[in-house]
Amino acid sequence: MSALPPLPELYRQHRRRALSIARRILRDADEAEDVVQEVFARLHSQNVRFDGKAAYTTWLHRILVNSSINSLRARRRRGKLETPLAPPEDPETKAVGNERHAHFLEALEHLSEQHRLVVTLRDLRGYSYPEIARMLGLPEGTVKSALNRGRTRLMAAMAKDTGDPEQP
Repeated sequence: MSALPPLPELYRQHRRRALSIARRILRDADEAEDVVQEVFARLHSQNVRFDGKAAYTTWLHRILVNSSINSLRARRRRGKLETPLAPPEDPETKAVGNERHAHFLEALEHLSEQHRLVVTLRDLRGYSYPEIARMLGLPEGTVKSALNRGRTRLMAAMAKDTGDPEQP
């Protein structure tokens, strides 16, 4: 087992990606920032050790995904009312800025949590099936079937929104 790099270096190298991951799962920038801060603080204060069984970024990503999912569950337990999503304001979305992207994001919101996570990790983040299976603690076959179902439901929702069955 190896020790983690110093916290400032770890935070500097991975903060941007960590925020992106948490925002995708939580769909709330403030809550995502809280989760990222909590994860890095926990890594530092608990003297967590990296065992080297997976890539360092995969290990950190798994911690962020789990923490984000736990935050979602806590939000639901507290009975917090979710407000309707405003158009995303992040720079990536503004750069794309087209109607199809907006339909995609809207359709993505209608997927179950598992389907949304698998589609996001595979199609938007580019992780492999084995990496996603490790991150979510699922068998690889379950990841593949969830991805297929998620994509099918996503395409159906996009076709319904546009009114054109041929054009997602």
